[in-house]
Amino acid sequence: MNTPTGAPEAETEQKFGRTFWTLNTIEMWERLAYYNLRVMAPIYIMQADNPGGLHLSAMNKGTIYAWWAAFQSLLPIVTGGLADRMGYKRTLVFSITLMMIGYLMLAFMRDLSFMSDYWALFAGIMTLATGTAFFKPSIQASLAHSMPQGKTSVGWGIFYWIVNVGAFVGHYLPSILLALSAILPGPLQAEPHSKEAWRNLFIASAFFSSFNLLLLFTFKDVPSGAPQSESILTVLKRTLSNIWEWRLLTWMAIMSCFWLMMYQLWDLQPNFIADWVDSRSMAQIVGLAPQIVQAALIEQTPRGPMIPQQVLLSANALFIILGVVGVAWLSRKMRTLESMLIGMVLAVAGVLVSGWTQSAWVLVCGILCFSLGEMTTGPKKSEYLALIAPPGKKGLYLGYVNIPVGVGVYFGSTIAGYVYGQFGEKAVLALRYIAEHTPFGQGKGWDGNIATLEATLGLKRAGAMAKLQELTGLDAVDATQLLWNTYDPHYIWIPFALVGAVAAVGLWIFGRAAKRWSDMNA
Repeated sequence: MNTPTGAPEAETEQKFGRTFWTLNTIEMWERLAYYNLRVMAPIYIMQADNPGGLHLSAMNKGTIYAWWAAFQSLLPIVTGGLADRMGYKRTLVFSITLMMIGYLMLAFMRDLSFMSDYWALFAGIMTLATGTAFFKPSIQASLAHSMPQGKTSVGWGIFYWIVNVGAFVGHYLPSILLALSAILPGPLQAEPHSKEAWRNLFIASAFFSSFNLLLLFTFKDVPSGAPQSESILTVLKRTLSNIWEWRLLTWMAIMSCFWLMMYQLWDLQPNFIADWVDSRSMAQIVGLAPQIVQAALIEQTPRGPMIPQQVLLSANALFIILGVVGVAWLSRKMRTLESMLIGMVLAVAGVLVSGWTQSAWVLVCGILCFSLGEMTTGPKKSEYLALIAPPGKKGLYLGYVNIPVGVGVYFGSTIAGYVYGQFGEKAVLALRYIAEHTPFGQGKGWDGNIATLEATLGLKRAGAMAKLQELTGLDAVDATQLLWNTYDPHYIWIPFALVGAVAAVGLWIFGRAAKRWSDMNA
């Protein structure tokens, strides 16, 4: 196993210093701004019943998410080495500025008459993703150099805890900010979930990101240990040449399968919850709380008062906040590969439990199982590559850690776009039911192609449920149950769980083989 040499003085101390905590605070603000967007992006992009959203298709969303992952997670193959070469602080300033520009593009480019909603969204997302691609290896490499020897497991656990503090708060901000839009002064005033309210949400993310530029004024750069005289071309050549090691590539292929499954909790589950999960019983309990709490935690839907999907999914971040440091401490003496294997098995179980139900209570139980898997696996992926990184190449190797995420999410988003658009989206299934089971639809002669449903029926997805209720005489709750019983949309989670199971088996085999490789046996 390789251990770094030439580390800064902070690494020889036996406590976490000011630099470590400053870096974690920067990460927290970045995640808060990011999740303020990310938890709502699936709804904004494609949810048929959201009044101010874009109403794009599931395939449109899948394509955007695939390229989002590619830019955000595959660019660090290059940006990690550049951060080592150019300096972490300088790279952080550049990346934060670029992310702020991305958020503002999302806020305002939709109003440009010469650009479609799809391409305006795509341009803003790609700018944001490029900024994140420079941010991640810089912040993680700085942290790796700032951790005391012998405390890396706890250090990465703390980092993951801070990440989820930002993520947890970020899950609640959209409900608050969308509601506040109604009472803001002047041109910022907007109806909740209107086009203008979404604009305010993206401006808020840019505002939160700006705090990190102020923090960087107090931050002393962490030396990377990499040669500072190398040309950019030399850095790029070294970056690409180091990755062609078959054991490293095998590990990344296994982790790509894992992240393919994992990210669907954050990227596909929001739409699944909004379409299918019934949280009215939860909303009744919250209804006993003060009015200000109800305003943040309950939304009115055609099916009655519900807990918003982002609030339900915030249980993931909450469980990690409560447990990740303890899990990191318990697993401090475990091989990182063994810890990741346990996490994979738990995550697969969590995906199946949370995706196989309409009950919000069962969903939260699945999220708990999923979260235990994430906190057992997530911090360890960074720790593993930091431990096996050769001297002076922490930024390079921690850039590699994003490759499995990028590959997994790229293919996972593409699969999800097709699977959910064909077999899971409630609005599409409502159109399908009208075509297959009502006199109105059967007289239209639908050819069975989902892509031609709207044109054949003369109905838009946004009006599909209302039309189904009109034709069947059912209310929104019973119409939703009718579609669930007829089409079994929860089956969409089977392919993702199978890929996760393949990843777990692959990591078990890799872990056994790694015991024979001193440089990979971590």
